[in-house]
Amino acid sequence: MTPETRPASAPCPGLHDPTPVTFDGLFGWLHPAAGRRGVVLCGAYGFEQMAAYRPWRALAERLAQSGCPTLRFDYPGEGDSADPDATAVTACTTAIRQAVRFLRETAGVTEIVLVGLRLGAAFAALAAEAEPVDRLVLLAPVVTGRAYLREMRLRAQTIGRLPDGSAPAAEPEALTVGGFSMDAAFQAELSGLNLARIATPPAPRVLLLAPEPGGLGTRLGALGCAVETGPFAGLAHLVGDPIFVKVPEADFARISAYAAEGAAKAEATPPAVPPARLAGPGWSEAPTRFVPGLFGISCTPDRPEPGAPTILFVSTGMTVRSGWGRQTTRLARSLAAEGIASFRCDVAGVGDSVERPDGHWPLFAPDGFADVVRAVDHVAGGGPIVLVGGCSGAYAAFHALCRDPRIDGALLVNLYCFDWDPEQSVDSVIRQTYGSAATYAALLAQGDTWRRLIRGQIRVRAIGRVLARRGVDLALRRIRRAFRPGAPGGSVARRVATIRRRGAAIRLLYSAGDPGLAALRRHLGRTPDRSAARLGAPVTIVPGADHNLGSREAQAALGQAVRDLVRAVRYAPSVQVKRPAPAAFRRLHAATDRA
Repeated sequence: MTPETRPASAPCPGLHDPTPVTFDGLFGWLHPAAGRRGVVLCGAYGFEQMAAYRPWRALAERLAQSGCPTLRFDYPGEGDSADPDATAVTACTTAIRQAVRFLRETAGVTEIVLVGLRLGAAFAALAAEAEPVDRLVLLAPVVTGRAYLREMRLRAQTIGRLPDGSAPAAEPEALTVGGFSMDAAFQAELSGLNLARIATPPAPRVLLLAPEPGGLGTRLGALGCAVETGPFAGLAHLVGDPIFVKVPEADFARISAYAAEGAAKAEATPPAVPPARLAGPGWSEAPTRFVPGLFGISCTPDRPEPGAPTILFVSTGMTVRSGWGRQTTRLARSLAAEGIASFRCDVAGVGDSVERPDGHWPLFAPDGFADVVRAVDHVAGGGPIVLVGGCSGAYAAFHALCRDPRIDGALLVNLYCFDWDPEQSVDSVIRQTYGSAATYAALLAQGDTWRRLIRGQIRVRAIGRVLARRGVDLALRRIRRAFRPGAPGGSVARRVATIRRRGAAIRLLYSAGDPGLAALRRHLGRTPDRSAARLGAPVTIVPGADHNLGSREAQAALGQAVRDLVRAVRYAPSVQVKRPAPAAFRRLHAATDRA
């Protein structure tokens, strides 16, 4: 059960916080510092940069603290930037050159250091051939595009596996890794990338950190670069998964020292940065810190649809506000073109928001709904409000919906549980993807698995012991749960009924076979008809979809479910519900906490 918990207040931002910036259709962050040497961070690409987002921000902060004004940004078609006009490789190298010029003009720096990660390192080396820089830092650079594509094809088979443990179906003429798709043109352009063919030195001095820096380091040395090499021990934990990502402190310390070595100081004057704004067909966006320490982006339609609700996208897991495979940014902009406004935000501990005061993950946090309520404070203006969140974001959205009468509806995507069991380990829940009995049964239905079983390559007894131990643990948790105080508002079915009585809509969407379906059946009915009767609408099941809805078909199903909810809220019969103002609501909520 989830105990009633008073929301934790986020700490106030510091005096030298980064400033959101936009330039040439790109979104980024300028980290100010009193130095004449600036750093442009050229992130990895697609899934790898989504995983590295939070540590990449930490590197920018470290560089600024060392005296180097630092700019980090999203490539065209990535994160919160606009979509590219050219093919991806050309667009990314052009964007790096634009970032260099922006940093020179805005921060007044006279020297430039490029720091590139993985494919971003290759982009940085190519950009430096046309835009002179003083130092170049290459972190596990992609030396050849062909090798990178081979690696990504392998990763595509391991990231975003279906609930039964199988790999997602490959999309024709596209390579999709963690929801990020590389089309045929991009792959063709990447196939011709080869840093070993660089003909001119990209920078006088180069720091190359890689598992095997030898070949590229020798080539750069032959071109006349002063090359320093070393290992990159923290690579695997940096680009592996956004949930389990770790900051490679030792590697980042070396990078920061190298970038700041011998840099001249300057007078500490804040750079003049105009308000960040981006616009596209039918939409415009503006970043905002809606309370101290929390960050989000408003997406406003050029022609608002009368009566349409504002959609509040809640962070899913540890994924930055742009979403898995950038699906949230794309969906927000397509909805804006239809007249529907939205706000996508990072809860504390995710993306560009501050750390949680307790230092813990935001996943299934008992007070996680509090950041959602703060975001509702920001978007509340008299019109309807609906929430959209997945997994732990769906969990926070459900508890905000239960507590805040200003919320008119919510779409909960792959909601793992309605109430978190405090005795359960978040880490174990995340890692048990292949550990359920249903998963093993599905794997045994595959011919290859049977062959491995016959050969003795699968440890059946070990699997049985694991499943038995989990069964005993589950039984004990259920017994202890029966003696705990109930959740505020009563049972799940009672809370859902209360939500519907006040006129709010609640919709659930699951990938076929998702583990969260067990909680749905336990609390809202063993049959689809029973669940639909309690929810007021059928539960949407998406076949052939991974937990994060990474495929185009799954993302299309998500978009349709969001639009269905918008229509339900817009055209629902008028229900007179007194909506307290934000200040009054906070006083009411504080009184509830004390009670």
